[in-house]
Amino acid sequence: MVKIQGVRGAPDILPPEAKLLWQRLEGTARAILERYNYEEIRTPVFERTELFVRSIGEGTDIVEKEMYTFQDKGGESLTLRPEGTAPAVRSYLEHARFGKGTLAKVYYIGPMFRHERPQAGRFRQFHQIGAEAIGVGGPEVDAEVIEILAYLFEALGLRDVTLHLNSIGDAACRPAFRERFAAYMRERKDDLCPDCHVRLEKNPLRIMDCKNPRCQAAVAGAPKAAENLCEACRAHFARVRELLEALGIPYVLNERLVRGLDYYTRTTFEFTAAGLGAQNAIAGGGRYDGLIETIGGPSTPAIGFAVGMERVILCLKGLEASAEGRREGVYVANADAAGASQAFLVARDLRRAGFRAVVNLEGRKLNRQIGQADGDMFLYCVILGENEVRSGQATVKDLKSGQQEVVPFAQLVDWLKAHPREAPAE
Repeated sequence: MVKIQGVRGAPDILPPEAKLLWQRLEGTARAILERYNYEEIRTPVFERTELFVRSIGEGTDIVEKEMYTFQDKGGESLTLRPEGTAPAVRSYLEHARFGKGTLAKVYYIGPMFRHERPQAGRFRQFHQIGAEAIGVGGPEVDAEVIEILAYLFEALGLRDVTLHLNSIGDAACRPAFRERFAAYMRERKDDLCPDCHVRLEKNPLRIMDCKNPRCQAAVAGAPKAAENLCEACRAHFARVRELLEALGIPYVLNERLVRGLDYYTRTTFEFTAAGLGAQNAIAGGGRYDGLIETIGGPSTPAIGFAVGMERVILCLKGLEASAEGRREGVYVANADAAGASQAFLVARDLRRAGFRAVVNLEGRKLNRQIGQADGDMFLYCVILGENEVRSGQATVKDLKSGQQEVVPFAQLVDWLKAHPREAPAE
């Protein structure tokens, strides 16, 4: 029988990486976002195809080449979500704007799907942490959204992370810039790749995203969005920069950082990390004041970001101060049948007190249990046998120091709570 393999571009996330890296990233992000009063939203992994066609745009690579689209048994066209903003906004409209004042703040964590050529940091099933702040258009919201990302990367211990910042104008000034840019590129059409020939007619600003060296050279002298900002957009951008500087968040002005879709406005940003090669963006976002109107709602300001989890994980793997190798938890070992019964009771109490606790389920001898506890990076081993059961006291071994102490069963949970719950490896 032929062995069934996993799908290319959709890798398994295995232990211990799931715990040491993925759960660490997710837990840190949740804690930080909730400190800023963001609430979690969970949308389906598939939506009506029309949602993404209208929000992302028919002329984009995502819609034309990358979406996983299928017909269900009722003949309706559905698409696995390629990004998280459109589903969150759809939910915002469908559920009466979440019923909480003017500003709605939500976040999500989960898989997205695009049919791309798999490479380092880019997969067909990939994962994002995203956040959306909907309902208020002031620069203070922009600054807070960017601050969240800066805080997240700092909390994770990421080094060599750079914030790129730009403003692309709004409905008052962006169309003129778009036309100036398109006219400039038409004069250099022969220098563009075939994909950018299509972009020139459908969405010329996306030429700036092309990685082809010839296209990059052609863009080098093109008009810049910052040169075409109206007074309102200049003031908005100046205030965003003022707030970031007050918060001590360094940034680089990147006048080529654009979002090619028409509903994007004003602030755009991206965080890049050194050492990831060409796919070095680990998070990005921007203000999208035109999106909600595009999918059938009233004109509503909004801004959001998405963090590429796979790329952040690559950064975390390279950190010297990785969580890997830290000892934690309690292994409850039994020396004989009497100790085996008591081990279940002790492990139950420890788990209900919040400890990670494991008992011997494989019939190992005591020495092998202690060896397993050490190899699996437990911090303590509670040893139970007939003598311990008779005396009502457990032998607790610190697997990092090797020291042992006798502790009454009734005091065991409190004793462990009073001692470190984790320790770095030697």
